[in-house]
Amino acid sequence: MYGWSIMVPTLFQVGGVGISTHEFFIGIGVVAATGVYLAMAHRRRMLSEQTLWIAIGALASGAVFAKISTAWKFAPDADGLADLWLHGGRSVLGGLAGAYLGAVVTKRVIGYRRSTGDLFAPAVAVGMVIGRVGCFLTEQIGTTTSLPWGITLPADAAARVPACPACLSGQPMHPSFLYEIAFHAFAFAMLWSLRDRARNDGLSFKLYLMAYGVFRFAVEFVRGNPTMAAGLSGSQLFLMATMPLVALGLWRSRRAPARSALLEPA
Repeated sequence: MYGWSIMVPTLFQVGGVGISTHEFFIGIGVVAATGVYLAMAHRRRMLSEQTLWIAIGALASGAVFAKISTAWKFAPDADGLADLWLHGGRSVLGGLAGAYLGAVVTKRVIGYRRSTGDLFAPAVAVGMVIGRVGCFLTEQIGTTTSLPWGITLPADAAARVPACPACLSGQPMHPSFLYEIAFHAFAFAMLWSLRDRARNDGLSFKLYLMAYGVFRFAVEFVRGNPTMAAGLSGSQLFLMATMPLVALGLWRSRRAPARSALLEPA
């Protein structure tokens, strides 16, 4: 498959100012996720000033942690904090962890005791579907492959992908971000279909995080990210440290059947 990814870092211009392809799709993803969160809250009669503050806390904390989690890679070349914030990278996993922490802290601060995980689950999934389109159009595709759906970039597009020797080799590569888009699209379809059957205990969000953690660990092997230890990438090491906590939360939910009746009729 040849030339699927256009590799255009600037999507369009407004008043002579280039709009980053990656940032544009991330922004649209955040807007879509917020819309789904509010729709879910309204549907469950949970829409209030408090749930709005929880969303704001999650978004703000997610944005900060997405940047902080990659700062160590970009700080040596950054010209101060402003340059690091504007031009440094970001991590989806760091952003998810930060958003989760932000929601928890905000709920404690405002004294909100109801679970909001089932509101966030489909919202995060749809945001990831859209945001990953920006990643697909601007970042390293994946490792080389002989599979028929491998993507080979034209030379001019390959030259615009940072730190991707495989892109310049002319060999087909795994469309790793398309794998992620397919995963999150399927997850969103499932979560949305169960939106009236989840019982506001947060179990659907824990299941989604666990499934994504397993999937992301596996897909990292074809992402082409640099390894850090034992042949594993930084994302895989992060998942090894955090997924046991998600598993513990899931186990505790399953131990309380009255609170975790995900498939009970509404």
